[in-house]
Amino acid sequence: MKSTSILLDRDDMSDFERGLFLKDMQRVNEEYFECEGNPSLEVTRTDDGFLVCVIFSARRIKSLKHPI
Repeated sequence: MKSTSILLDRDDMSDFERGLFLKDMQRVNEEYFECEGNPSLEVTRTDDGFLVCVIFSARRIKSLKHPI
């Protein structure tokens, strides 16, 4: 089994890492929204760490049923 290591305190993500993150985020987004197109990612360095923005278009918000 291959393990993935995460490096801390970096300034940027590779295109491969961005793609993986956006693919995972898209799966979560589709649980709550009817999505259109591909999401975009912006990562900005701040004094406290990073500001991460994920932007995507949605046609509607899905209705979720509460479990009984």
